[in-house]
Amino acid sequence: MMRRTVVAGLVAVSLTALTGCGFQLRGLDQPTLGISELSLSANVSPFSEEVRRSLESAGTAVTEDADLRLNLGDEKISENRLTRSDSGSRETRITLTAPFSVQRVSDSAYLLNQQQLETSTTVLLSTDDIYSSEEVRKEAARQLRRDAATQLIDRLDALETP
Repeated sequence: MMRRTVVAGLVAVSLTALTGCGFQLRGLDQPTLGISELSLSANVSPFSEEVRRSLESAGTAVTEDADLRLNLGDEKISENRLTRSDSGSRETRITLTAPFSVQRVSDSAYLLNQQQLETSTTVLLSTDDIYSSEEVRKEAARQLRRDAATQLIDRLDALETP
């Protein structure tokens, strides 16, 4: 009986400590937008699909007849080699940039004109194992798309709409 009380107390203390240091479960702190619906004008791409998912998970309906239109340009992923070691590995910065604008449909006025999303990460690529390097690049690109979509949600949240 005493052991059960001690275990329950330890669990309660550890949960309190985790909460106190800022630990949160994934998905519980989803951003919400003040924009109820938005039209998305973009080429079909992994980035535009990620933006669509992020908008919908933030509580914004993506429809064709919305008052505001999000014009999303094509993503550009670039690589910049930072270091190279004798073992065949190299540190590379991968950067994703994507232009966007927000436009009112009724009078075609731009609320945000020619804005740029930019996010980057640094990865370690091996020149010996091409397959794993390609997988690292793909995973980095997926993460950069998620980060850029979150950045876009934050910018749209700060947008003052009439």
